[in-house]
Amino acid sequence: MVKATSILGGVQFFQIIIQIVRSKFIAIFLGTTGMGIASLLNSTLDLIGAFTNLGLNTSAIKNVSVANASGDVNKVGTIVTVLRKLIWFTGILGTIITLIFSSWLSEFTFGNSEFSFAFMWISITLLFKQLTTGQLVILQGLHKINYLAKANLVGSLIGLIVTVPLYYFFQIDAIVPAIIITSIISLIVSKYFSLKVDVTKVKVSGKKTIEESKAMVEMGVMISLNGIFTMIAAYFLKIYISNIGGVEIVGLYTAGFAIVNTYVGMIFSAMATDYYPRLSAVNTDNDLVQETVEQQALIVLLILIPIIVVFLIFSPLLIQFFYSNKFIPIVQMVNFAIIGMAFRAVSWSLGFILLAKGESKLLIKTGVGFNTVFFLCNISGYMLMGLTGIGISFIVNYIIHLLGMLLITKYKYSFFFSLTFYKVFLVSLLICFIGLGITFVSNSLLRYPLGIVLIISTIYYSFIELDKRLNLREIYLNFRLKNNK
Repeated sequence: MVKATSILGGVQFFQIIIQIVRSKFIAIFLGTTGMGIASLLNSTLDLIGAFTNLGLNTSAIKNVSVANASGDVNKVGTIVTVLRKLIWFTGILGTIITLIFSSWLSEFTFGNSEFSFAFMWISITLLFKQLTTGQLVILQGLHKINYLAKANLVGSLIGLIVTVPLYYFFQIDAIVPAIIITSIISLIVSKYFSLKVDVTKVKVSGKKTIEESKAMVEMGVMISLNGIFTMIAAYFLKIYISNIGGVEIVGLYTAGFAIVNTYVGMIFSAMATDYYPRLSAVNTDNDLVQETVEQQALIVLLILIPIIVVFLIFSPLLIQFFYSNKFIPIVQMVNFAIIGMAFRAVSWSLGFILLAKGESKLLIKTGVGFNTVFFLCNISGYMLMGLTGIGISFIVNYIIHLLGMLLITKYKYSFFFSLTFYKVFLVSLLICFIGLGITFVSNSLLRYPLGIVLIISTIYYSFIELDKRLNLREIYLNFRLKNNK
């Protein structure tokens, strides 16, 4: 777990640096309005992609992983061949739908037909993105973590180098070309690394293709529907904010949650790559499931808490660093929302149980329920307190999500966390809320020294708790001994 996380976490760290640089340039060259437009275009593409990709980006990982674990190279070759056929079909489907409904999408998203041609142009990216997804799924399913990490990092870096000059010279007019070029670069890079993996070429009959496709698609559609509910809730929230507050407010909202979900949430994407296949491998043994989930929840929580505290204490400086002074209005929203990540760390770990066990119907029910709560919480928060209210609603949403997942997993699988876990969780929450309290100290000469003391204390606490489970001191001593020889 830690090895995979260290590799992917390192890549996530560099990707975040790349994202920071990109966001900084976008903020300077495009402003809040440009960021809002880019966000609405990308959100619409993501929503259409969620409808047309059949959930293959998640379900196929399990199929490839199980085939790989069997040691049968022909079985792996069959699954990969079928997956590639499905990827082409779903990618083309997404592109055609976007082309046909481009005018309607522009009217619905922006309230006019001005962006019809923009949607026509970027429709091709749905094919490119789906082809890229297919390559990355193969790497992840075969557990080629190094290649997967390199593909993500190199693609992001080249995309940055190519698109920033476009934003500089063409500003808002560069948004559409940048989206297209980035998707092409990601496809080329992912293809390069996937070709390094030796997969046996197998000729698959039409009957066998349908048989294997059915297994992938059935679970994939359920997962896709669950993802669609999430995207619909987020999409309609942006539309609502755009109608009430304008595109500029959408840009502020997007920037705030880029910090929460991308920069702070990097730990989730780093760990999920290894966690899901590992949990799937033991999904029939509830004792091993409980052990795996608790380990994962503890590790993600102990790594995440110091990151949360650092962002809380230095959020005004970090927001100016990531974007510009124009984005200062999102400080309070970010401070509240980031607390919700502590609750998300636990509910996120629990949520993978349903995926690993293939609980498709339950996934749909929880997807509808929790995303309805998400939408209502955020709408209510925005109506009452603007962007700050959305930050507060983020905490409420994930508290509800955590309580719901605890009840579901307790009822279905007799799952429970140990007393040791709850002690760590409560201490972590206490640290987070102390950090939040420090953000309300108006005197910076007092706020920052208090914050630094809390940061140091939190890092020490996390290190001690991680050391109990991972024996970090011994790992460090062995590393030094090895290097000194």
